[in-house]
Amino acid sequence: MKKKILTIAALGVAASLTLAGCSGDGAGGTGGTGGGDGATGDKGTITLGFLPSWTDGLSTAYLLQNQLEKIGYTVEMKTLTEAGPLYTGLAQGDVDMYPSAWPDLTHASYMKKYGDDIEDLGTYYDNAKLTIAVPEYSELTSIEDLKGKGADFDGKIIGIEPGAGLTEQTEKMIPAYGLEDEYQLVTSSTAAMLTELKAATDKQEDLVVTLWRPFWANDSFGMKDLEDPQGAMGEAEGLHFLGTKGFADEFPEAAELVEKIKLDDEQYGALEDLVVNEYGEGKEADAVDEWLKQYGDQFDWVVTS
Repeated sequence: MKKKILTIAALGVAASLTLAGCSGDGAGGTGGTGGGDGATGDKGTITLGFLPSWTDGLSTAYLLQNQLEKIGYTVEMKTLTEAGPLYTGLAQGDVDMYPSAWPDLTHASYMKKYGDDIEDLGTYYDNAKLTIAVPEYSELTSIEDLKGKGADFDGKIIGIEPGAGLTEQTEKMIPAYGLEDEYQLVTSSTAAMLTELKAATDKQEDLVVTLWRPFWANDSFGMKDLEDPQGAMGEAEGLHFLGTKGFADEFPEAAELVEKIKLDDEQYGALEDLVVNEYGEGKEADAVDEWLKQYGDQFDWVVTS
């Protein structure tokens, strides 16, 4: 993904979308189509549940909406602000599909709890990873370098949502590196983390945050991953499409389509960049249309009409 200067507008997208899950249908989401052409399919209605501030799911949700509507399904978007309610809804059938899950490691605790009621519909990206990151101008190169430097960071590692798998993994990392007496993991939301990240990098100040790859903020803010010699943040993992139990039986053509979707770094990066930065809130469907124009001929699964 090409490097970009993050605009205030792009940051506002993350903030406003995070708040979207606080209103809507009373279950932490918003019903109805999510910005597509409003097509009504005759093969049934598929509800996609995702956290808009986690832009891997935001991007793939609109890609799936585009493709599923073209093969005759009605797609409804349900936005939430925490992973726990999303997995609960998926297991209970209130959500039909989660379009970008991290079940191998990051969401392993949710899979242990709800996995019997969830179907794995396929892995679309296989090199996702959790990171502890600092701006490129920082002299630090390893998580080990944080030892003894807590005062430089006000004793804070800036995190995201309390219920995120990234938060759970970071809480394991801190004692693994003996940082518990110097640092506190501060959690709130992805949007709040991005706000602090922008403020610090604008002033060239020291900051350490929890991040992940793939994620547009790494390039936009000029971030570097700290080396993790102890492997406390885990190995690379796959991003999966998950369905509620019985999904493939109820929506066989949808299951067949999503199983074929595979994205490499360039393809995924371009999709997220277009959805989040180039087009932004309210124009996600247009962003997907543009991405399909640019990359559609690289895939044998793309549905054009």
